[in-house]
Amino acid sequence: MSYTITSMTVDDAERCAELERALFAGDGPWTAQAFVSELAGSHNHYFVAREPDGRVLGYAGVALLGAPPNIEAEVHTIGTDPGAQRRGIGGALLDALLALADDRGADVFLEVRTDNEPAIALYRREGFEIVGTRKKYYQPSGADAFTMRRPAVGVRKNEEQQA
Repeated sequence: MSYTITSMTVDDAERCAELERALFAGDGPWTAQAFVSELAGSHNHYFVAREPDGRVLGYAGVALLGAPPNIEAEVHTIGTDPGAQRRGIGGALLDALLALADDRGADVFLEVRTDNEPAIALYRREGFEIVGTRKKYYQPSGADAFTMRRPAVGVRKNEEQQA
């Protein structure tokens, strides 16, 4: 399957909301308007995985918060069309988010359902560690979430050298 990672546009919002409904029906899926609002924030950066015909297969977004040297990145969302999962799209989208964080030397935080084993495995492969649990984080389902953190690239390199 061929796809490219590009910046999300307002025109992608309805398709991303459609995917949200398919992926997160029990956890308050985002609306098209929510995506449009996120795109308007100068600190937010959103990407889509796009087939050659333009169809959106997945999406991801991150907020870069704070000012140097105290910048943090917060992954807001990542989703892949159920029919296109297990093909590297989620990893490619995450790579796009992490590249932005790495460029700014930011720690990266995210929340993930405690029962989402494929996502947790992906995040662990990218250097994330569980740092806490948020009880009943997802609504209306009441599912718990792990908070995960990936240290800034410079910090990770120092930790690896000391190990």
